[in-house]
Amino acid sequence: MLARILICAIFVQGALGKIFGWSSQIAYMQGHGIGFTAPLLAAALVIESVGALCLLTGFAARPAAAVMFGYLVVLSVLLHPFWSASPASAGMLQTHFLKNMGIAGGLLLLAAFGPGRWKLPPDPAGPGSSR
Repeated sequence: MLARILICAIFVQGALGKIFGWSSQIAYMQGHGIGFTAPLLAAALVIESVGALCLLTGFAARPAAAVMFGYLVVLSVLLHPFWSASPASAGMLQTHFLKNMGIAGGLLLLAAFGPGRWKLPPDPAGPGSSR
């Protein structure tokens, strides 16, 4: 459960940033050459908020983690392209990219193995069951 909370923290922060800073998020995306910003930002808000809720509760955690994994990889490639940046900004972009890849790795583990014992709805056989 603690691992899921820690992974979700950045997505909760991101969703809140989109809710309370919609126009600045639009400008940030446009500054990176991304078009269709309003619908893409709305999709990002849904992925981050619903995905975090699913991971936190454990309900539909595997598909949510898979979607969030794909979202985070695409987002990282688009917004943190350290491989094509100037030497002055490449270091920070690489740090953000690798941080996101670490989070993506955690999401991939959740997608593969599920949320673990503490989830909603709980296992009907009860804790410690061999099912």
